Amino acid sequence: MPVNIPDSLPAVDLLRKENIFVMDSKRASSQDIRPLKILVLNLMPVKITTETDLIRLLSNTPLQIELDFLQMESHTSKNTPIEHLMTFYKTFDVIRQSNYDGMIITGAPVELLPFEEVDYWEEIKSIFEWARRHVTSTLYICWAAQAGLYYHYGVPKHELSEKLFGVFKHYVHNPYNNPIFRGFDDMFYVPHSRYTEVRKEDILKVPELTILSESPDAGVYIVMGRNGREFFITGHSEYSPMTLDTEYKRDLSKGLKINIPQNYYQDDDVRLGPVVRWRGHANLLITNWLNYFVYQETPYDLSQIK
Repeated sequence: MPVNIPDSLPAVDLLRKENIFVMDSKRASSQDIRPLKILVLNLMPVKITTETDLIRLLSNTPLQIELDFLQMESHTSKNTPIEHLMTFYKTFDVIRQSNYDGMIITGAPVELLPFEEVDYWEEIKSIFEWARRHVTSTLYICWAAQAGLYYHYGVPKHELSEKLFGVFKHYVHNPYNNPIFRGFDDMFYVPHSRYTEVRKEDILKVPELTILSESPDAGVYIVMGRNGREFFITGHSEYSPMTLDTEYKRDLSKGLKINIPQNYYQDDDVRLGPVVRWRGHANLLITNWLNYFVYQETPYDLSQIK
């Protein structure tokens, strides 16, 4: 999918070197079609890395996408230049009256805080509520999945005894019943990097939620709400090959207690580098979401979203 993004966005050069098709606004305007409008609420500290990871996946199907990036107005990012945010990001007040075909809400490094102590909690609650009326389908990733499940359905999060860190096997419940898994293998791999979890027994108490996929080691992976208008994803399918390596070496340099990421490095040897097992699944997940839950469900006139 050609993704229509500003030519000056740092992700453009990186992705073109990977032979990933991104489209500048001039060429996009010459195509006589309505692009899918996708909003990304980027809560990660290093926003440029997350932008690149997500655009890499969004670029892999045959329709045109128009991306908007959203930042929290009630939180000041310390790891991304203010010039970058001012150039490429919007605030909630700017997009409040807009509608979108799809939305992605990323994780955030605040999972050990109670939700109510996160400095932008009140603002993000407003965005969660807004998304239900202004977006056809929303993906909540990692901390956002926990926050969304808590806000919308009262599902609590639980602290783990140690960080869940690595690449883990996952299985699908009734794979032929939900098109989000069209083309998936019986077993697939997903990276995880978190200190907290949502538990199956808590989710099963909520009849409006359906657990679609789990891992014997990483627990619940994908939960669906509102017949596919909400997906809560506890892992990081969007991670690039070196992301876990970067996180591991960062924590080591800080003197933090951190285990080597499981099932990640070849022969568990850092010197040999990672074995990438999740790229195919990640592309299928995003492609299927865009096709079956965004493109085929969204109205041509976005003002008709309810």
